[in-house]
Amino acid sequence: MTRRTPTGAAVLQSSVTSAITEAVLDEWAEQGYGRLSMEAVAKRAGVGKSALYRRWPSKLEMAMSVISEFSVSSATDPDTGSLRGDLRAVLGLLMEWMTHPRFSRILPDLVAEAVRTPELARVNLTMIGTPRRERTRPMFERAIARGELPPDTDVELALDLVAAPIYWRLTVRGVPAGAGYLDALADLLLDALRARG
Repeated sequence: MTRRTPTGAAVLQSSVTSAITEAVLDEWAEQGYGRLSMEAVAKRAGVGKSALYRRWPSKLEMAMSVISEFSVSSATDPDTGSLRGDLRAVLGLLMEWMTHPRFSRILPDLVAEAVRTPELARVNLTMIGTPRRERTRPMFERAIARGELPPDTDVELALDLVAAPIYWRLTVRGVPAGAGYLDALADLLLDALRARG
């Protein structure tokens, strides 16, 4: 017997999912994670709460699913043929991610909430931190294979070095990055990474 394609409530419509996603980002950016609620998201998205619960069983899973999809999709692996080119491209993508109008308000809140909520910290690491790092790792592996970096390069430390300066400048210090900042940072990182060799 051929199964009939489900209709109505059984189908997760992409337009509804998109509206919910936008509502989650808006609510989190405006209210913070602590005041984020399924009710407020549903109201902003113009849907019933059941539409949210068909997709996610809890606020935590809803929030982290939405923010991880946004965050991980923005981490690509540009293969320019050189470590300097790759570094500059990755730094540009990091800058776009961290200065996104909504995410630039969500990120500090996410970091603060993760300190207070171990489960959120765990989900943040598994759904955002680790996948983003894994997408950037090939940049260093290629550089080692090409002889641009020593074979014993600590790739985990190198991954820390790429994101840390931008996060520190924008989120901790609250200082904008001026023209030429990313080029200067790419050169500095390249010098630091090669210095061990």
